[in-house]
Amino acid sequence: MTRKARADAVGNRERLVATARQAFAADGVDLPMREVAGRAGLAVATLYRHFPTRTDLIGAALAEHVAACREGMRTAESEPDAWLALSGAIRWFAEHQIRAPGLNAALFGPHATGFRDDRLAQSAALERLVARAQRDQVLRPGVSAVDVRVALLAISSLRPAQASATRQVLDLLLAGLRGPGVGGMPGPARYN
Repeated sequence: MTRKARADAVGNRERLVATARQAFAADGVDLPMREVAGRAGLAVATLYRHFPTRTDLIGAALAEHVAACREGMRTAESEPDAWLALSGAIRWFAEHQIRAPGLNAALFGPHATGFRDDRLAQSAALERLVARAQRDQVLRPGVSAVDVRVALLAISSLRPAQASATRQVLDLLLAGLRGPGVGGMPGPARYN
């Protein structure tokens, strides 16, 4: 294989991954492979040469998303204020849900088998954030990590086109989660 052929192959692969990431974010991972190839301006055979299965393509498309999730959670865990850490992680999720709902859904779908360890790590990090918020009494008494996950599911159930509604639900959820230890932190103006 010549250097030019290798460069073309690498460029095609990168174009397919970028196109798949955008397509899956907007339209979900059930989008036909032929459609992904077409959006990339490449033949279906080129797509299958690089990604023999849908799972291979989804994994490649999700890799950057998973890395962003990992970094977002690291940022939240490094925040010294327990409420800002937890609410920041929830806000990050909501904003990412607005921008890339298909990727979040894909990450928990049957094709994302390669990210099991990342999902477990994210779950453990969320539990640590909740435990710290409980300990610092900035989370409403009785709220558990399961409750916070339910709040995240509520956010993820909204359509991305409803960004204002998603942010409104986010504000309501955070107001409901906020405990008595959050001093001087008013709720959203329209809900007070």
